[in-house]
Amino acid sequence: MEHVKRIGRELKYQGRVLSVYSDTMETPDGQIVYYDYIHHNGAAAVVPVTKDGRILMVRQFRNALDRETLEIPAGKLDFIGEPGRDCAARELEEETGYRSEHLELLITVRTTVALCNEKIEIYVARDLIPSRQHLDEDEYIDVKAYTIEELKEKIFSQEIEDSKTIAAIMAYESKYLH
Repeated sequence: MEHVKRIGRELKYQGRVLSVYSDTMETPDGQIVYYDYIHHNGAAAVVPVTKDGRILMVRQFRNALDRETLEIPAGKLDFIGEPGRDCAARELEEETGYRSEHLELLITVRTTVALCNEKIEIYVARDLIPSRQHLDEDEYIDVKAYTIEELKEKIFSQEIEDSKTIAAIMAYESKYLH
């Protein structure tokens, strides 16, 4: 099978978290087409599991949706090549006020494969150790623990719509509770 190939890339916007490009592509039959491409340096997330099996979730405002969302703790890598485990450990403590010495890779998700290269490594954290939150200046986060059944109900009622959170909760249940 012949493939589409990139013959040009032009930066259209450079932000704090992402870069937006216009790619010039050549199709196998010689047509020139243009694709939007969003570059993201990557992120990590964590499913923090309490001793009684509940999962710590964070509620925070998301500007793109103009409302609060309920999600697993997550954040962008501090630099290209930062190990996902390090980022997940940092975000766990920053957002929930807990840390863990036991982080295990659960899954990796690509959030929007049609136009963005964002990759999120999702870890499971057990044996949580109380610490304290270290929120960024612009972060306002509430933390609450939920059972897996409560979270699934929130997913199926569309209260939780965040793709990384849905993938993480369902993968966690499938791998560890069945």
